[in-house]
Amino acid sequence: MKSAIHSALLAALCFGMAGYTLADEPKRPECIAPASPGGGFDLTCKLAQSALLDGKHLSSPMRVTYMPGGIGAVAYNAVVAQRADEPGTITAFSTGSLLNLAQGKFGRFDESAVKWLAAVGTSYGAIAVRADSEFKTLDDLVAALKKDPAKVVIGSGGTVGSQDWMQTALVARAAGINPRALRYVAMEGGGELATALLGGHIQVASTDISDSIPHIESGGIRILAILADERLPGETVEDIPTAKEQGYDVSWPVVRGFYMGPEVSDEDFAWWKNSFDELLASDDFATLRTQRELFPFAMTGDELDTYVKQQVGQYKALASEFGLVQQP
Repeated sequence: MKSAIHSALLAALCFGMAGYTLADEPKRPECIAPASPGGGFDLTCKLAQSALLDGKHLSSPMRVTYMPGGIGAVAYNAVVAQRADEPGTITAFSTGSLLNLAQGKFGRFDESAVKWLAAVGTSYGAIAVRADSEFKTLDDLVAALKKDPAKVVIGSGGTVGSQDWMQTALVARAAGINPRALRYVAMEGGGELATALLGGHIQVASTDISDSIPHIESGGIRILAILADERLPGETVEDIPTAKEQGYDVSWPVVRGFYMGPEVSDEDFAWWKNSFDELLASDDFATLRTQRELFPFAMTGDELDTYVKQQVGQYKALASEFGLVQQP
């Protein structure tokens, strides 16, 4: 009899613990990608979507919602002003988001307006052309820009001052070219950028190596330079030269991660932080990250918050160097 009672109590206790665990799990998990499908924000959300559905964290798939506009501005404002306390919503960000924050491009909200959750990997900037382009090297492109910058149409995600603009501006400055003389076409995210390049609407794309991998493998585009300190590992990218080795001292890492609304409870934020801490320490996540051509970069919670604010400070100084107007 005592054994039966003991078993019943143990079962009840286990059921209660299971119920507590399930209660902590977000009921409607969602990842907002602040752009159209196909770019880096989409890739970031899909990485979390795959990683969290591992039998340990989410019991149902996380929905990915696309919210283009202002290279992250629309999503940032929506999360802060309208969805501030949603416990199941995370939003993708990148280095480009921080650069835009540094210039006041997200409106009245600054880098302190959200809870910075986790950085899960990094990519690097890249200068891309169509596979059949006349530009075979970065020197070829620079020579054409020096001859007549108005004849080379460069596509970038965002307008003057955006991350993609800054990448080519840094290359131009390193080559002695006035970045303001370059001819840009602003687009909304990496998916639209790749479509325009492949369609011949632009001649050059200032982009991200992770976004470019599928198009490199399909033979549609060619990378003139990766903006990293040294060549990257991996069969698809290991033979692609860096800008530095071609004589242009430019590096642009693209950190990718997530933030949450400012009024999300400490308990709900802790669930997500702990989940990402576990993922970032796992071999399975490392495999998923590599499959998406991202490289290791792991920060969560307070450490990420400190990093973000330091980076925004550095980008404010960089924006000032380039004479970019900052909003109050």
